[in-house]
Amino acid sequence: MRNVLGDHIGQKGSNITVERLRFDFSHPAKISIEELKKIEDMVNGAIARNYPVSYMEIDKQEALSSGALGFFTEKYGDKVKVYTIGPSREICGGPHVSFTGQLGRFTIDKEESASAGIRRIYAHLTHESNDIVSTPISSE
Repeated sequence: MRNVLGDHIGQKGSNITVERLRFDFSHPAKISIEELKKIEDMVNGAIARNYPVSYMEIDKQEALSSGALGFFTEKYGDKVKVYTIGPSREICGGPHVSFTGQLGRFTIDKEESASAGIRRIYAHLTHESNDIVSTPISSE
């Protein structure tokens, strides 16, 4: 997402289940359909590369100084889990899959304003390999 929209993007909240996700992030404007498609394509590219997902539990300060992204630092304890997925390193509570290829196809269903300066996307994963039909993305 940061590769498409810029380095100002920061996670502001999420709700993730096996079937779907809601992801809130800082961004000052509506996201175009073209940008949403680029984000979707980048996520599906990472899934297709079948990156291994690994983590280590380390001191919070060590994690942050090593460059791991952490957006809720006030909520973390002294020890944190740092997940590495391909080129990405982030403090996260997990759980996660063992390889990104286990996720299936990622599809953004909707993008909307959550509050001032905060955008929200809704997306889902399709675990069936024959699901190649692209559905329209709704942007409000």
